Amino acid sequence: MHILHRHIFFSVLATCAAAIGLFTFVLVIGDVLKDLLGYVLTGQISAFTFGRLLLLLLPSAATYALPMGVLTGVLLVLGRLSNNSEITAMRAAGLSLGYIARPVWGVAALAMIGALGVNFFYMPAARTSYQTILVDAVRSNPLRVLTPRTFVRSFPGVVVYAGAKDGVRVENFWVWELDKNQRVTRMAHARSGRVEFIEEESKLVMLLENVTIESRDEKNPEDFSSPTLISTLDSMPVDLQLDNLFGIGGRKQKLKWKTLSELLALRRELIAQGEVKAQVMAVQMAISEKAARAAGVLAFAILTVRLGIKVSRKETSANFVLALVLMLTYYFFDGVIGWLGKYPAVRPDLLIWLPPLGFAVLGVRLFRKLDRN
Repeated sequence: MHILHRHIFFSVLATCAAAIGLFTFVLVIGDVLKDLLGYVLTGQISAFTFGRLLLLLLPSAATYALPMGVLTGVLLVLGRLSNNSEITAMRAAGLSLGYIARPVWGVAALAMIGALGVNFFYMPAARTSYQTILVDAVRSNPLRVLTPRTFVRSFPGVVVYAGAKDGVRVENFWVWELDKNQRVTRMAHARSGRVEFIEEESKLVMLLENVTIESRDEKNPEDFSSPTLISTLDSMPVDLQLDNLFGIGGRKQKLKWKTLSELLALRRELIAQGEVKAQVMAVQMAISEKAARAAGVLAFAILTVRLGIKVSRKETSANFVLALVLMLTYYFFDGVIGWLGKYPAVRPDLLIWLPPLGFAVLGVRLFRKLDRN
């Protein structure tokens, strides 16, 4: 490899790797705050399990971080080279822009291959393992979900609170039943109780003792002008389903969590069974979406080569903002087309290719125009 190509290649590779790492870190932190932090703070998963889950989040974050990192890295490096007049010096030496950009294409091609591997294999496998480990961690000790002095809002239709817990015994236990608008329709307070896990039915059974129940008007539970019905019971059972606990219920795989071989097998099975077009289209859409997002890595690089050379901004922040604008534009159109997935007649599996193809065509035209100047 020519010394100039090595210089550009490793500069772009290092900057892209740093940008990908930064975006991956930001996306993983967001997932941790959203999905895992609550488990850790309430002691529902161990530190070791948290570490494993954290690593399994990396491929999911890399799905989005790869195209964003390549876009940012190429823009920053070429912007710096252009601002320092290095691009001008190369062209004055008789080198074409196509020759100068070859190392960038090489980095982009490697990133696209990596994105295909992540999207079709590593991310689905990691996400499935993540789901399995998280479900098993909760089910291995389901009584952990009743953390003392904590309002647990993760059971469907209820909020529960235990003042104290000792093994299977709880004290000062509260249950609030909610309607579909999250309004309290009934409230129960027990001085003590006992909890049991029924594994076959995936539920916790609470046998409450010395219970006081307050019932409200189901149609208008927030109307306190009329008297509420208060009753007492010596004991009362309460079932708390674990199927949808913390949004991890069940082990059903989403289409985006399936590998390429699984998606192709599912597509063949649906066609053989004569399933409706919408179901087959959903599978085709999942395949096309993964492939198109990997192709978006190369499309970003094609467009960014021209922008990085032409913009020639010294300020790194300005180039970073430009990269952010391009990413938001791309993912806006990607999201709009993804929404059309519910309408098989418009062939969303083909439309999903419009953003990467559009960016690539625009980049090629601008690059050829710049190279002729």
